[in-house]
Amino acid sequence: MTHTASRFYHIHLVSDATGETLTRVAQAVTASFSSHQPREHTHTMIRNPARMDEVLAEIDKAPGIVLYTLADSGLKSRLEEKCRDLGLPCVSILDPVIAALTGYLNTEQSPRVGGQHALNENYFSRIKALDFTMMHDDGQHPETLHKADIVIIGISRTSKTPTSIYLANRGLRTANVPYVPGRPLPEELFKLKKPLVVGLVANASVISEIRRKRLDILNDSANGDYVDRRQIAREITELKNLCARNGWPVIDVSRRSIEETAALILNFYQRKEQTA
Repeated sequence: MTHTASRFYHIHLVSDATGETLTRVAQAVTASFSSHQPREHTHTMIRNPARMDEVLAEIDKAPGIVLYTLADSGLKSRLEEKCRDLGLPCVSILDPVIAALTGYLNTEQSPRVGGQHALNENYFSRIKALDFTMMHDDGQHPETLHKADIVIIGISRTSKTPTSIYLANRGLRTANVPYVPGRPLPEELFKLKKPLVVGLVANASVISEIRRKRLDILNDSANGDYVDRRQIAREITELKNLCARNGWPVIDVSRRSIEETAALILNFYQRKEQTA
C-alpha cells in the first residue's frame, strides 16, 4: 500500500522496552523523506496481550507503517497478523541483524525482554560516568580532571555541557572547561596524560547570534563584548592556538548536531586508546 498523495503519514513504533532503539531508527530513516511528515505513535513496554490490544486498536484508528522490537513470539504474531489484514508494512528492525549473528556465531539467540536496559555492570558504569560528568561541568573540580576519559574545552555557547552528557550516556567520564579570555585555565589541564582533550569552536556569527538570544532571555543588554563578533573571533583564534600548542584536536560545531560532535570526539578517543 502506497500513500504518495499524502503529505503526512503515520508510523507506529512498538517495543517491549523503552523504545529508544526504534526512535533512533525512525528518526534516521524518516529524515530521508523530507517531503512527507511522519506522525509518530510510540508504544512502549508492550509485554502482555492487554497492552497489545491497545496497540492494535491505535493502528486500526491511524493506519501506517509499523516498526517493532518484540521478544515474545505470540505478541509478534498478533502484530504481524493485524498488519497483514490492514495491508500495512510491518518491520522487525532487529531480525536481520539477529539472523546474521546467529549464522556467524553458529548458535541460537536467547531473547530477553529489555535486555539492553538490564541493570548490569555496563549500566552502572554509565551512571557513574553521568555522576562524574555533572560534577565536572563548567570547570568544576579541576583537581580530579585526571580521572576523566575526555575533557572538552570550548568557548561559551559551543554546547559543551550537552555534548558531555551525551558522551557520559555512552559510559565515558567527560569533564568540560570553559575558555574565557582573561581567565586562567586550571593548571591541571596542562598536566593531563590519559584523558583526551578536545577543543570546541564555531563560526563567530553563529556564536554571536546564540549568545545574543541567551542575553535576551536573561534580559541582559549590558554585556556588549560577549556578543561582539570581533571579540568572539579573537576567542576562537586564541583557543585554536592553545589547542595547536598542546596537540589537542579542535572541532568546529557550527553546523553539527550534538550527536555528530560526540561521534567525532569518540573517533578521536578511540584512536588515542588504540595508540596508547
